[in-house]
Amino acid sequence: MTTEAVRAALSRQEIELPSWAFGNSGTRFKVFTQPGVPRSPEEKIADAAVVHKYTGVAPSVALHIPWDKVDDYSALAAYAKEQGVRLGAINSNVFQDDDYKLGSVTHPDPAVRRKATDHLLECVDIMDQTGSRDLKLWFSDGTNYPGQDDIQDRQERLATALKEVYERLGDNQRMLLEYKLFEPAFYTTDVPDWGTSYAHCLELGPKATVCIDTGHHAPGTNIEFIVAFLLRTKKLGAFDFNSRFYADDDLMVGAADPFQLFRIMNEIVRGDALDPDRGIAFMLDQCHNIEEKIPAIIRSVMNVQEATAKALLVDRDALRTAQQSGDVLGANAALMDAYNTDVRPLLAELRESQGLDPDPVAAYKRSGYFEKITKDRADGQQAGWGA
Repeated sequence: MTTEAVRAALSRQEIELPSWAFGNSGTRFKVFTQPGVPRSPEEKIADAAVVHKYTGVAPSVALHIPWDKVDDYSALAAYAKEQGVRLGAINSNVFQDDDYKLGSVTHPDPAVRRKATDHLLECVDIMDQTGSRDLKLWFSDGTNYPGQDDIQDRQERLATALKEVYERLGDNQRMLLEYKLFEPAFYTTDVPDWGTSYAHCLELGPKATVCIDTGHHAPGTNIEFIVAFLLRTKKLGAFDFNSRFYADDDLMVGAADPFQLFRIMNEIVRGDALDPDRGIAFMLDQCHNIEEKIPAIIRSVMNVQEATAKALLVDRDALRTAQQSGDVLGANAALMDAYNTDVRPLLAELRESQGLDPDPVAAYKRSGYFEKITKDRADGQQAGWGA
């Protein structure tokens, strides 16, 4: 691919930001507060707009319900447009209420299952108002002990709830089914892996696709294989980008293993799936507990851009020739040559051509925005986990 073609592809890239990444967050042991974090969904959107202002590739913001609950979602969408961004995926929450201790849509009590399913339907109603395409579902449902509940019954309950929500989706809406190996359930998780998500999506139909969270796998899992498989079957709907070392660490994407992020984006480029028109949502799903939030999110966006640029620079002809001739080292070298390329000058030139500062983090720090929000948001309840 020529340099101009690489720049053109990068200029069309879109990375969705999570509203919750701007609020207070922490670990199982402590939620850490920071000065200047948002007190409302509007302020989260305003912060996301700042990230887009300096990176140019983050034009949408995912909401989390009820953390981002408002009285008028159409007005919230209009506010986002005024800020220069749009509302993206609507994320449901069926894991925080006391009723969900034993599960939500897979709970043994029909009344709890009804409550959870009604919330998912409410999220589709919100999508109608915001113009959002994607409903993102993640279930913490599972069990801690053998015999605690019937595993097959729980899968049937899950399928029933998913079908009801699927049938409520509009023509231009779709469902993204996320998965997670473990936590908070430790014996069985009802949607533990991509295969379970894929099987349910296949049963539901074309508007149900898999969301890959890069932190939700067993150690050593070949995530790029999952990407390739789901691309082939047209069931890859979205990514939740973050970084993990031990488990679901929710660190800045590419922080622990930038080579893995490159390998994932290599499969995306190989499958001609980078362009927004292909329908795959590249979303961040991170929590910034000890670092300043907006610069960390800008850095995360830049990390995805760098991995993408390197993937676009792979010499596909040389790679294919080596693969087909059985040249193992030559094929590996074709990938490594691209990965070892310093793409920062290329991205700096691209930003300058778009009227952006070549160094988004430095531009943000010079803007005085942090000092402004620290002063303006000194009073009031900050919006964080569970808000």
